[in-house]
Amino acid sequence: MKRFYKDVTTARTDLGWTVSLDGRPLKTQGGEPQVVPSETLAKMLAAEWDGQGETIDPASFRFRDMTDYALDVLSRDKSGVVEKLLGYAETDTLCYRADPEEALYRRQQEVWEPIVAGMEEREGVKLHRISGIVHRPQTEETRRKLAKRLEALDAFTLTALEQTTSLAASLCIGLEALEPAADGEALWDAANLEEDWQVELWGRDEEAEERRTKRKGDFLAAIEFARAVLK
Repeated sequence: MKRFYKDVTTARTDLGWTVSLDGRPLKTQGGEPQVVPSETLAKMLAAEWDGQGETIDPASFRFRDMTDYALDVLSRDKSGVVEKLLGYAETDTLCYRADPEEALYRRQQEVWEPIVAGMEEREGVKLHRISGIVHRPQTEETRRKLAKRLEALDAFTLTALEQTTSLAASLCIGLEALEPAADGEALWDAANLEEDWQVELWGRDEEAEERRTKRKGDFLAAIEFARAVLK
């Protein structure tokens, strides 16, 4: 699609912040008014539009897509995403460790355990750690507390959490990524610890590296999106 606008502006309204193209406020892909909760996020959305060349690249609208998902989908019903995220708590990558006598286990303990323990302390829950692949469900109390925590999140923050958690295959990492001082690069490395271990043993695959770079960009963008909501 050819670029069809010249000026990109932001404005504050009674409901929040909007982005306009040549004076026309944007709508979501679902047809709803695209109103966001912070000026920071509005400027991020505006930058995506302003940064387009003569031809619009749909794949470059990371923040637009997350915003529209929050407004078109999660603002109406969060229950499906909450259940999806609770499923990650049941099979959290960080809770499944190698056998204690293996060298990989020691690295998992060093990198993963502080993240899991930190999540437990913040949320007031206890997660099972497992060596091997045999599933052990989390307790009903843990599930109940996590459900209450997730249900309290606004649609924008929940959008970011769904993305970080899905990409990391870990609710522990997803929730840690919402913390103001979270190190996105370190969290991404933690999520890929086992993959990096295999790379050390067998070498890198170029196509896999390209996919990982794309996924890392999406992960870090989701963290930036979540932080922008609060500003």
